Amino acid sequence: METLDIRDVARLTGLTSRALRFYEARGLIKPLRTHGGRRVYGRGELEQVNRIVALKRAGLTLAQIASLSGDRRLDLGKLVDLQLATLEAKQRELEEARGLLISVKSRIDRGEPVDAATFCSLIKNKDLMMSKDQWDKVSERYLTEEQRAEFVANPPPAGFDQAEYSRKWADLGKRVQEAIPHGADSAQAKKLYDEWQDLLAPFTAVATPGMMAGVTNLYERMDEWKGEVSNAPFTPEAFRFIQEIGRKRG
Repeated sequence: METLDIRDVARLTGLTSRALRFYEARGLIKPLRTHGGRRVYGRGELEQVNRIVALKRAGLTLAQIASLSGDRRLDLGKLVDLQLATLEAKQRELEEARGLLISVKSRIDRGEPVDAATFCSLIKNKDLMMSKDQWDKVSERYLTEEQRAEFVANPPPAGFDQAEYSRKWADLGKRVQEAIPHGADSAQAKKLYDEWQDLLAPFTAVATPGMMAGVTNLYERMDEWKGEVSNAPFTPEAFRFIQEIGRKRG
């Protein structure tokens, strides 16, 4: 095989000349040089470029590729496990992004006005939601296997806007927190309790007794896991305050 110049290698691999020079600067490839200093690539150099392309397609970083290309022994199994974990995290992010877009699309289909400002607000409010990964981690500790199965068997109705529902919980949770100093007997507290029950209605409409008991246990022990979740809809204090109001109202 005759040597190839950088433009030929770019054409064969789909890379740009700039990318090839970057890989060279990182020590991943070492093209040959003519007497005039021009870069040329032989069979071995071309194989290394194709190897880099393949490994990047598998999701490996350049640092990981450099480790694989080095002389030291590398735990390939551990590297693959780490990469799989990275890809699974990215997949969860994509699923959350897809869920957000579906939620926005459902609003548009219902004829609701969704401009750029509203869309940005929805994205921001997405941060108020407890992610599925966080929910799974916490619920495994405080809900029985049967209760978790009941959640799967009794999902929200089709078209349910989870992002908007979470936003409402975050707003109500904030106002309940602010009302705590006024006491559970205040008129404000009673009004907030009624709002809380109204907001629970979509859940209670589909919830089994087991689901209700599991969620109650989870939030009654919120002090144990609140540090693991950055976007819970309300604080443990707010939840206890609502329970106190309910007891006073009988």
